[in-house]
Amino acid sequence: MRRKASLVLLAFAVFCAAMSPLMRWYAFPRLAKIPPSQYQDAVLEAKDATLIDYSTMKAKKVPKVTIVQTLKGNVEASEKIEKSADRDVVVWDALSYIQDSKGKMVSKIPERYIFDAHSQEPVHATGEMVDGDPVKREGIEFKWPFLTEKRDYEYFDAQARITRPIHYKGTQTFRGVKVYYFEQTIPWTKVPFPKTMPVKDITPESLAKTGTTRWYTTVRKFWVEPTTGAPVYGEEIQRNELRGGTLLGDRDRLTVFAGHVKMREDYIRSTVDLVKSQRVLVLLLTSYLPWGFLGLGGLLLALSLWLEARSRRPGDPAPTAEAEPEPQPANA
Repeated sequence: MRRKASLVLLAFAVFCAAMSPLMRWYAFPRLAKIPPSQYQDAVLEAKDATLIDYSTMKAKKVPKVTIVQTLKGNVEASEKIEKSADRDVVVWDALSYIQDSKGKMVSKIPERYIFDAHSQEPVHATGEMVDGDPVKREGIEFKWPFLTEKRDYEYFDAQARITRPIHYKGTQTFRGVKVYYFEQTIPWTKVPFPKTMPVKDITPESLAKTGTTRWYTTVRKFWVEPTTGAPVYGEEIQRNELRGGTLLGDRDRLTVFAGHVKMREDYIRSTVDLVKSQRVLVLLLTSYLPWGFLGLGGLLLALSLWLEARSRRPGDPAPTAEAEPEPQPANA
């Protein structure tokens, strides 16, 4: 009976030992993915910023500039692309809506970002765009891969429509969460005018006729939780300028926007809470379950060997059998 129990335990031990690497290296890459219907928003603010007044064509100090960013999963579009791409795809319809301290719209820039649900690598398909202009992204945007590494990544800048390295700068603790700090600098680059302008009489086409161009530079900072690859906080030190052309008169350049953009406090708290909950789900597949199966397998193996040893231990000596009487010789 003990031997049968030890064999059953040995079978379970082998099963658990096999499940440990399978959970980490087979199940995790297939189960960990961004849901196609995900919706997320964030509010960022630049206090004491410089902002252009297009009605007077002058730059002035304003108490605050607000940027509302939304990411909305487009399930219908992702399903169509998946049929031809033959992999799990996420389509995010993003919008950056910028308004001044009085709530007046400054600009709004829509995006469609298409990427692999597991690796976060860009997927090139019809509809990929920034502000209506077709683009072909290289590198990541908005989110890092699961199990982010301590290295530089290629990051897509939507304003400049270019990809540049974003550098790993070290490991920090942010609001009780271990994060990797990344930083990217985009040098002064000529960029397109937004399609939607705050003044009807001023359009990208009318600005182009004046010979005036728009230039942009930024220092982008992200604090990324490495297990999920999700940024818990972000900042940008950004400048936009108009240069040259007849629109500026005798001026060489005019500031469109200059400010230090930071995430608003209430959105920092909600983002940190969300990332903490998602981190547990990823750790289940990458750490808790694989190590749990391995530990359980080792325990079952030890118990199986113990039962096997017990079954082989010699018991009490068997009683001596009584010798049968030898036959007596017959009398002659």
